[in-house]
Amino acid sequence: MAQSAVPAAKTTAPAAGPAVETTVLVVPGMHCAGCMGKVEKGLAAIAGVRAARVNLTARQVRVEHDATVTVPALVEALSRIGFPAQPRGPELAAPPSAVRPLLAPLGVAAFAAMNVMLLSVSIWSGADGATRDLFHWLSALIGVPAVVYSGRVFFASAWGALKRGRTNMDVPISIGVSLATGLSFYETLTHGHEAWFDGTLMLLLFLLAGRALDAMMRDRARTGVDALLRQAAPGAMVVAANGAVEWLAAADLVPGMVMRVATGERLAADGTIAAGASSFDRSLLTGESAPVPTIPGDAVVAGMLNLGGPVDVTVTATGQDTSLAEIARLMESAGQHRSAYVRIADRASRLYAPCVHTLALASFIGWMAAGAGWHQSLVIAIAVLIITCPCALGLAVPVAQVVAAGALMRLGVMVKDGSALERMAKVDRALIDKTGTLTMGRPLPDPAVLSRLPADAAGVALALASHSRHPLSRALVEALAGKGARAAELTDVREVPGEGMRAVWHDRLGRATRVALRRPEISVAHVSGGNGMANGNGNGHAAPAAPAAPAEAGGMSCVLDIAGHAAWLIPFADRLRPDAAEALGWLARQNVESSILSGDNIGAVAEVARRTGLTAQSCASPTDKQEAITRLQAGGRQVMMAGDGLNDGPALSAANASIAPGTASDVGRQAADFVFLGDSLLALPRAVAVSRATMRVVRQNFALAIGYNALAVPLAIAGKVTPLLAAVAMSSSSLLVIANSLRLAIGPRGPAGAEGKGA
Repeated sequence: MAQSAVPAAKTTAPAAGPAVETTVLVVPGMHCAGCMGKVEKGLAAIAGVRAARVNLTARQVRVEHDATVTVPALVEALSRIGFPAQPRGPELAAPPSAVRPLLAPLGVAAFAAMNVMLLSVSIWSGADGATRDLFHWLSALIGVPAVVYSGRVFFASAWGALKRGRTNMDVPISIGVSLATGLSFYETLTHGHEAWFDGTLMLLLFLLAGRALDAMMRDRARTGVDALLRQAAPGAMVVAANGAVEWLAAADLVPGMVMRVATGERLAADGTIAAGASSFDRSLLTGESAPVPTIPGDAVVAGMLNLGGPVDVTVTATGQDTSLAEIARLMESAGQHRSAYVRIADRASRLYAPCVHTLALASFIGWMAAGAGWHQSLVIAIAVLIITCPCALGLAVPVAQVVAAGALMRLGVMVKDGSALERMAKVDRALIDKTGTLTMGRPLPDPAVLSRLPADAAGVALALASHSRHPLSRALVEALAGKGARAAELTDVREVPGEGMRAVWHDRLGRATRVALRRPEISVAHVSGGNGMANGNGNGHAAPAAPAAPAEAGGMSCVLDIAGHAAWLIPFADRLRPDAAEALGWLARQNVESSILSGDNIGAVAEVARRTGLTAQSCASPTDKQEAITRLQAGGRQVMMAGDGLNDGPALSAANASIAPGTASDVGRQAADFVFLGDSLLALPRAVAVSRATMRVVRQNFALAIGYNALAVPLAIAGKVTPLLAAVAMSSSSLLVIANSLRLAIGPRGPAGAEGKGA
């Protein structure tokens, strides 16, 4: 991938005819569907721009354009329509929080609204004269500063739109709030009977609450790329030509340098093994937790963890050219879903402002023509502006999402992106990763074999395994310790990369005996140095050469050698998650077709496919997984991806909806829309069930909001509603939407018709 002056923001793609470039711009001022539409249309109007697509979650826009279109021209075009922008820098960093700037205005509006409502009680109770004036002035002293401070979120947006000759949903909101506050202050100055500071503050409170809930959901979906890039080491020890070794930051590495990578370190760049042999955790590419042996000439990539001995690695790619950065770009470009309800809001934002302005102006002119006077006509126009406030419409989606997220949390499922509930509701195809998702991802030794190990052999195995970081060794330590085994006394303990552990065991009589815990395919003579380790097949022992290779058998195993004794073969198996069969059956009853999509080897995947009855694709790279999803989507399928590994990141982002277990990698958890915390696979059908229920409630909320406006607006135009009553009516419609959404607090019903566990 060629790089321009702005390496990470602009890339050139080969094409027939004029060169086509892609530029990514950061646009921090976008906060709603209306902003998305304006940015995309403003860029599309530029000659030479092929396409523009906004990622509202990341507050970025990806522009495909001819090479003749410059980045400054794109930035200037956005600035003219009120959206300052800048090219994204070389780093793929998450944008600042969208919810944090709203917290202080929301808190001020809530505090002021509560206090002014308390002061208003005395006026509603019949206070008159000087007492009424006093409470109006107290309300003004609290309300006016609070409106100025909390309303600036909407005032700044409205002013920016008006300066450029356009409107947005914040324009009528700002006009209504400003007029209601100004008229209330006028009533206070002239000893009027009514002031509407309480209604204005309630209006701001509900508007800010809806915006904060929406921003909170979007904030949860932003950190996937950042988490992925943190998998690479910040730097590496580099070996110079004269043999000197110095530490360099990852940004200073260049191809051709030689990194010295110690045991337990992650790679800071892509490269090939120059010297040494080891085993690496390649889960970011394959999703398989079992380490892979490497020898000189083998390729390794940034982010891999060295589990064996130290190695020298010749750097082949750094920075944005690494495989890790490419996976991050795949995740970022794939994670740009646009909700159907966002499109509804987009159309509503274009119609809302002119319609509300027209209604309010027509009401004012009509009542003036009828002889009502400017004061009464203005009060009616303000009531129309307030009563048509889109609070109920704005809360229809985020409140339902938050309540549904709470219901799923009680079931052990976290919702990271509220809009994913809509996408999850539509899924009809599920692709499920094997290791760590369909299975537990924790290989366990065969308990029957461990129970047949003599106490001395179990102690030797425990001692050898405790010196290794290999996943099988850690599992063996946990299992043997759980059975009460006591570690034997060992000396001269060594780990041979790619082979296993060697040591000398001093038995109860003080005799020194060579022992080893090794891979099955490593010969006994090679491990023992020809020191007479015997093989046998009796008493539960197995000759090391007897078992099939793990890749062929679809399993994992190790061999315990004690000189003078038969070798013990210890097989491991990665068991299916609890309720896997029930979960897959429930998905089928929800008309969701499931299959396995895994980066693991054919044998291992085939064994799990046989046990679950699912079709399967194995040996799939991150790009293969993303392409499989794209093919299904091109055929009209709505795809759910369930995965846990770094290699699943792009697929989790590309799918219509995605879910990962809590044991997943940081990248898997951040890229997924849902994260389930327990071991049970029932989280998948439960997420589908709650999502579908949520969308039913969202549609009901839209109907309630539209019905409210159909009833309330004519009453306001007819002069039957004061600004205070308008604010109360607006608040009541919002509360009705909230109450309807609270029904989602009841969990989904299980496959047998009874309530699901924990619902």
